[in-house]
Amino acid sequence: MIFIDLENKLPTDMDLPDDVRWSQADWDAWLVESSRLVGELAMLDAAAKIKARNELIDKYSGHWGKLKPWLLALSGGKCWFTEARDIASHLDVEHFRPKKAARGSKGPERDGYWWLAFDYMNFRIAGTVPNRKKGAWFPLRYGSRCSTYNQRCEGDEVPHFLDPTNAYDVTLLAFDEEGKAVPAPGIPRWEHVRVKRTVERLKLTEHKALAEERRKVWQNTTKLINKYLQALSETRSSAAARERAKATARDIVSLTKPDAELSAVAKWCIRLRNDPSVSRLLG
Repeated sequence: MIFIDLENKLPTDMDLPDDVRWSQADWDAWLVESSRLVGELAMLDAAAKIKARNELIDKYSGHWGKLKPWLLALSGGKCWFTEARDIASHLDVEHFRPKKAARGSKGPERDGYWWLAFDYMNFRIAGTVPNRKKGAWFPLRYGSRCSTYNQRCEGDEVPHFLDPTNAYDVTLLAFDEEGKAVPAPGIPRWEHVRVKRTVERLKLTEHKALAEERRKVWQNTTKLINKYLQALSETRSSAAARERAKATARDIVSLTKPDAELSAVAKWCIRLRNDPSVSRLLG
């Protein structure tokens, strides 16, 4: 899982590629259209025309689709949940809070967060595997407040699923040498439950191709770490060893960069090695 600082990003940001960056006028127009669409949804909802409301959401799916290039640019083309590009298949714009119906931990449905259907803060980039598996599931902790259109309180909800736009949530998910997504060591019991729920529902381990690629990244990182430590042990008497250490350190760092595929796996491989000489490469 990769942290995306969506709260502080806009498609008009100057650091974006020219073919991705929006003009301020186009962005303002997108927001106006979003507001108009939510207004229509609200009128249909007030009239208890739920089917028509949901059909309107589907009809204008292209509206949120316009933001896909920008959302992809924020993660270097990676799924925000798996950190994969092609391994988890086609990448979609996913609604973190389901737009038409939401299901709890034991399956019963409640109305969805339709008022967030065109809210870019509710958008995430997800591979087909986690997106389809997640579907309408959005369980909340027992006793949590539940937001509605008339009583908005998304900030007070306590969801089961980890959110890649929450920097704290991202720290809760770790990986092992077999390529499995696992709870980070030492986290509280409730956070452990959240990790397990997220991993199971989004198939973060069950998808074999993804787990296998993680295992390969772990093996490659381990190999580089061993090579680096061996070179370090020889640097006092060998200029060639110093160059090997420098080059290998660069290779290790490249695996942990935000735009590297499955970079979180490489980071956890380094952390769990628990060697200060290597940990310093994480900065």
